[in-house]
Amino acid sequence: MDRRDFLSGLAVTGLGALGLARPALGQSYLGSYTTYIGTQDLYNSNGQRLWEAWQILRQDRANYHRFNRRDPGDAGDPWFADPNARASLESSLMRGGIDPNSRALILQGGVWAQVDLWGSGNQIQSAQVSAYR
Repeated sequence: MDRRDFLSGLAVTGLGALGLARPALGQSYLGSYTTYIGTQDLYNSNGQRLWEAWQILRQDRANYHRFNRRDPGDAGDPWFADPNARASLESSLMRGGIDPNSRALILQGGVWAQVDLWGSGNQIQSAQVSAYR
């Protein structure tokens, strides 16, 4: 990734942090993380190719927390060490937290993803993902 790509990624991160995505009413912004979707994230623990972006993002967090298979630049998070929280992330994203362009990029791999989370307390209720090269 060159400097221009990195700065572009920071701009996307900043927009997410400002809360420009639209969470459901009554939800608070919980935080965000940035991750690199590498080849290993495209396959589940049994080696089968994943074909939905929400599955890939869940696998990315399992790789990070459970399997210690991290891509350079993967950021940590305080939510997804627990498998139930990863399932909650997947459910939130299935309900529409990924735009079609970001979905296509994630399915290809080799991209950065910014994940913004909303909820109540420490309970995730919705998520929004923006992917970029």
